Amino acid sequence: MPNFIKATEIWEPNNDMSELTLVNGLYGSMKNFQNHSETLRFKYNEGLPGKAWAKQHPIILPSIEDTYFKRTDAALKMGITSAIAMPIFAGEYLTAIVVFLCSDLDSKKGAIELWGKNIERSFEMTLIDGYYGTMDNFAWISKNIKIMKGRGLPGTVWNTKMPYIIKQLDETSNFLRVTKAKKEGLTTAIAIPSWMNEEDGYVMTFLSAENTPIAKRFEVWIPDETGEALIFRDGISSDGIDLEEHYKLTRLGKENSIVGKSWRTGRPVLGDKFEGEKELEANEYLALPIIQNGFCISVVMFYF
Repeated sequence: MPNFIKATEIWEPNNDMSELTLVNGLYGSMKNFQNHSETLRFKYNEGLPGKAWAKQHPIILPSIEDTYFKRTDAALKMGITSAIAMPIFAGEYLTAIVVFLCSDLDSKKGAIELWGKNIERSFEMTLIDGYYGTMDNFAWISKNIKIMKGRGLPGTVWNTKMPYIIKQLDETSNFLRVTKAKKEGLTTAIAIPSWMNEEDGYVMTFLSAENTPIAKRFEVWIPDETGEALIFRDGISSDGIDLEEHYKLTRLGKENSIVGKSWRTGRPVLGDKFEGEKELEANEYLALPIIQNGFCISVVMFYF
């Protein structure tokens, strides 16, 4: 995988909702770590997946050492230093936990952040935690900024309740840390609503540098006016493809596409053999459903 994401996993509850099991994962060449992970089970509030289940919101561990992360020794041997867990709820029912495993052992640039409502000032968001690799200065400003609802990247998503993409950070007035971002070489961003209870306002942001994108392509799909198909809403591709033009006549059904499967089931879909487009140089993908009030309102595609 590009940049600092070394592995992606999907954990789902078993039939009696007593524990989480690994249903799919992308590990690259880390076969031993994959084999170890496949033997594990996590109960409610156990390990990173179980903790995200119990907390009912995303969790970022900037360092996995001396934490409740259960695979620390095996992960460190593979160069994994940080981890992120994103729970997906349909109402109060957990459908899955998506886990990203990351490394900061080189100078690659990028960030993954979790923002949430300020407890003392309910109309503001603050950074709950973030993974910034080697970008210490950008991390500092992020930890010390407050963002109003409706402003900035996370504030816009909190207000609109929809995923939001910024294709050029230095060409928008809606990214409040643009000066620091430019110094670090960050160029693009996507933010995703990630809450079980809307009033909590949790938002995940993914910030990429031009030469080391978190994903080769991001796409946002939404139901059309009939509610029977998905249409393209927004996206960004590192290969420069005009995605709006590319998908202008495309309708994706619930039965005949990866995006549609995620929409139909309310579960993330992870795979390593994408066969949809010849010009897309990405075999690995993640379809991430955005569920609110029990309905899937959008699907975000990551192509790695």
